[in-house]
This record gives sequence, C-alpha cells and structure tokens, in this order.
Amino acid sequence: MYSKKTMKSALETLMFMWGEPLDVKDAAEVLEAEKAEVRELFRELMTEYEQEGRGIRIREAGDAFGYVTHVENDMFVQKLCTPVRVRRLSQAALEVLAIIAYRQPVTRSEIDSIRGIKSERVIDGLMDKGLVEITGRSEGVGRPLLYGTTKEFLKKFGFASLKELPEVPEYEELRREREEQGGQLFMNFDAEEESPEENKEDIKEETNETATDEN
Repeated sequence: MYSKKTMKSALETLMFMWGEPLDVKDAAEVLEAEKAEVRELFRELMTEYEQEGRGIRIREAGDAFGYVTHVENDMFVQKLCTPVRVRRLSQAALEVLAIIAYRQPVTRSEIDSIRGIKSERVIDGLMDKGLVEITGRSEGVGRPLLYGTTKEFLKKFGFASLKELPEVPEYEELRREREEQGGQLFMNFDAEEESPEENKEDIKEETNETATDEN
C-alpha cells in the first residue's frame, strides 16, 4: 500500500502524462487502491490547487479528472499564443446537441420530431467532433440507436457532470404541453415564434371573419 503523499504525487504525474481526463477506475488500478479512495485524493488535489492559487487547476468530468489552465490567466496565454481560428458549432448543431444533452438517451427519430427536420448529418458531425456517441439501442420497434453526450462534451462545456446542466423551465413546460396535446415540440433558440397549432387557430379565425363579412 502506497502512502497518501506518494499516491497524490503519482496522480499528478499520471494526469500530466495522460493528456486528457483520467478515469478514476484506471488510476485506481495503477495505484492498486479503491476507487473511492482515489476519487477522494483527486478532490483533495483539486482543493489544494485552488487554495494555493495555482495557474493549473484540476477539473472533474464525469468520473475522471484532468488538468486545465486557470481561467484568469487566459489574457497571458492569448499574448503568448498566435491567434487561431475558433471552430464554432452551427445553430443546427447547437439545437441537436441541446436536445441530446437534456433528453438522453434519445433516438434520431425523437430528435427529428422535436426539431421538425431531419438531423442525421448534424448528429454525424457531432459524433465526428467527439461530443455525441451511441449509447445503445431502444426497446422500441426496430430497436433504433440511442444517442448521448460524451466526456468530451463535459470537458468542452466545463461541466463536472450532466447534473450541472442549466435548468430550462420554459423548455420543460413547453414539452409537457406539447405531449399533452399529442403534438410535436418545436424549439427555437433565437426568437419567440408562434407554434404550428397557434398558426392554425389564426388561419381558422381569419377564415371565419371572411365568411362573416361575405354574408
């Protein structure tokens, strides 16, 4: 059995060499220790780095831990590094990613139903970026594939777990209303728009008004 000091030192070395969030399971196997003990050591290191004001911090992502730079030092990094073009997600990709993050595990047909448009190519693009992965198959007809977010998603967006996703009460309320009405849920990330059901009511009222005027 290794001492606590030795295991902490080893975890720092392993994280540095691994280059990406290190799973607690893998670290525990290397140190020949229990996962709960290794997880606690990781968190102790996180606290120590923060209390000492280190320029390098440790971030928890799922059940893994990895090094990140202190956000307040970004200005110095920008001065040192040559500016590079940032690849941003398209509006469609953000929509699909949000649906998967909040509804996972979710099938492609469910995503298509929510958006009202096919999402196959968008999902493929998110998978290529490592933000989305196949998590299994549904028990429904045809057993379609189920999609969920990855550890890379947590890392890129700065979440320790999916529990840290911001609450979206408006989305949940709208979703429940649409499910009760047996209709689709249309998500709009830019501006408020009338739903298809509201448009139908407007058309019906206009038709009735026209018929009354003619009479």
